[in-house]
Amino acid sequence: MSQTENLDVQEVRAQDRAHVWHPMLQHRSLESQDLTVIREAKGTTLVDGEGRSYLDAYAGLWNVNVGYGREEIAEAVYDQIRRLSYYPNLQVTAPAARLAARLAGILPGDLNHLFFCNSGSEANETALKIARQYGRQKYPGQNRYKVIARYQGYHGFTYGAMSATGQVKRRNRFEPLVPGFLHVDPPYCYRCPLKLTYPACGLACVEEIEEVIVREDPETVAAVIAEPIIGGGGVIVPPDEYLPRLREICDTYGTLLIFDEVITGFGRTGKLFAAEHWEVVPDMVTMAKGVTSGYLPLGACAVTPEVFEAFLGEPEEERELSQVATYGGHPVCCAAALANIEILMGERLWENSARVGAHLLEGLRGLDSPFVGNVRGRGLMAAVELVGEDGAMLDGERMAQVHARIREEGVLVGRMSHVMAGPESMFFLSPPLILTEAEADRIVEAFRVGLASV
Repeated sequence: MSQTENLDVQEVRAQDRAHVWHPMLQHRSLESQDLTVIREAKGTTLVDGEGRSYLDAYAGLWNVNVGYGREEIAEAVYDQIRRLSYYPNLQVTAPAARLAARLAGILPGDLNHLFFCNSGSEANETALKIARQYGRQKYPGQNRYKVIARYQGYHGFTYGAMSATGQVKRRNRFEPLVPGFLHVDPPYCYRCPLKLTYPACGLACVEEIEEVIVREDPETVAAVIAEPIIGGGGVIVPPDEYLPRLREICDTYGTLLIFDEVITGFGRTGKLFAAEHWEVVPDMVTMAKGVTSGYLPLGACAVTPEVFEAFLGEPEEERELSQVATYGGHPVCCAAALANIEILMGERLWENSARVGAHLLEGLRGLDSPFVGNVRGRGLMAAVELVGEDGAMLDGERMAQVHARIREEGVLVGRMSHVMAGPESMFFLSPPLILTEAEADRIVEAFRVGLASV
């Protein structure tokens, strides 16, 4: 990796401290501990301002799927900037049209109409607006506006997406939220909120969704939104019967099913899209993160023809989706996405995710530590939940000690934050999909050292 840039680390830190407002950070902590200046990256490796290297086992923020420094993406972006740097999606640009066609070809089922935006939050905001407008136009005389989501699920920081989010600590300071959002329990079998045990539970958590639809009146419920695998809320993988049953419930009541694949899409779970694990096709899929592997911002909401056709009509009927995004379908971002998808498909990275992910999970499950309560995941998406002597979540002090020791071993991992009350003792792993088995072993060894430190 190049070390030629003349970077004054202290100057950069001073500028940052004076002017940058970081997310999820108490800035008073910067009085005693500096943030890391990230200088450059290649493959799975980051280099900081002091020249230290780290294996990025979090892929930025669940999103650098094809790895850092891919020249193919850089070249595609440069070529597109020179050719057409920007034009809104009010007319046609070749990159947006080609990307929509490419995505329609790889998405599950008949999800073949796409609305482009800039992020996962905006993609989910778009899906929620589509659901409400669809409900009014598909079922005139009814008032289908309610949306059912799940506790511990995350759908974004904009007001609609945040209202769907089931992580109470991420939203309670901004209440009151958008009306019409209802929450049910997640399929969190390790700590079942219903105090039941699978499979004797009869999938009570998914049956609760039908109970809510009936109780609220199906003519008022527009959609159910769910991450196929809950990400930042704990990497919660549902039982195999859960999502097929959810599809049945939505079909019974004419309720739209939205899959939030912002994290799980584009190979993260060992399939191109997580829905493929259960052979379930939703009415809408939202995506971001892995669509460009973080090289440029881009999000999208894909819908089936049935949903799309509810917006067709004569101009005077005003049935069209009344939303515009200045940068939605940005030609340069779409060019980055096309190049990214070519890498993903050409190298069949979802297969590496499945193979190396299984190896990583096996290694983590083999850790000999009383503090490891549960290891779960699918593909290169995993959670390690730590526990104390009483089986409850590990206290924050020891959790921080383990985290710091893993970092000292040169491995960066994610950590649950602002999701639930009390200690949040979960580490998250979502390394680039180019991860090797040797690098997976390095992650396991870093955990072994970190756990041995407490």
